[in-house]
Amino acid sequence: MVNSRRVAGIILALALIPLALAEIRAAEPVARKGIGSPAGECPPTLATLALVQRRYDTIEDLSAKFEQKTQSVLLGGSLPAQEVSRGDVLFAKPGRMRWNYREPEASAVISDGKTLWVHDIGAAQVTRIRLDEGYLAGAALQFLFGSGQLEETFTASTSSCTATTVEVELEPRQAASYERLFVTAHRESGLVTATSIVDLFGNRTSILLSGIAVNQSPGSAEFEFARPKGVEVLDLSEWP
Repeated sequence: MVNSRRVAGIILALALIPLALAEIRAAEPVARKGIGSPAGECPPTLATLALVQRRYDTIEDLSAKFEQKTQSVLLGGSLPAQEVSRGDVLFAKPGRMRWNYREPEASAVISDGKTLWVHDIGAAQVTRIRLDEGYLAGAALQFLFGSGQLEETFTASTSSCTATTVEVELEPRQAASYERLFVTAHRESGLVTATSIVDLFGNRTSILLSGIAVNQSPGSAEFEFARPKGVEVLDLSEWP
């Protein structure tokens, strides 16, 4: 069954997915100067953000296979329980998306930029969420709708780095339903190789993409939801 934690993880993780697309369209080349620093030192955080932002600004749409891992903190448990889901995703600015879950259960999450539909196929249930101005107040969702600026919406710090990658921790400047985000980027290309979201309870959702294709101009029908006959509809327009 599709739960609220999955929905929240989907939305927040998706907000950073465009940052993972460093191999952008040739029609709009981006300077690939990288972010150098002395051996053994992490590059300046602002330099990393600038490189990642340039990549994001050129992305209009993407399709990919995804693996979503959700680690839930259990009360009284020594180790978090981990849930793994797989499927494919289609995304287009502003605010349109389609997640097709294949494993472990079939489900779909679809948005035309105004309404979010969560279809739990096994339970014959659909959840409707209206994406209005109040709902979109969270900093991360501004990226999903094509208006986000990393430096303006997050307080950033470099949490770790290697010879080839750097991990940046992002904390929202305004109140949000999550605590922090992590973005791991390649130091030369700006390619984001991993994103993670930690909610207010310590649960972590991570998204890994493969088989990425960008700027394919998908049709609007891909983001329209046709309600199946006989399904129950839950209206959560005021959620969360």
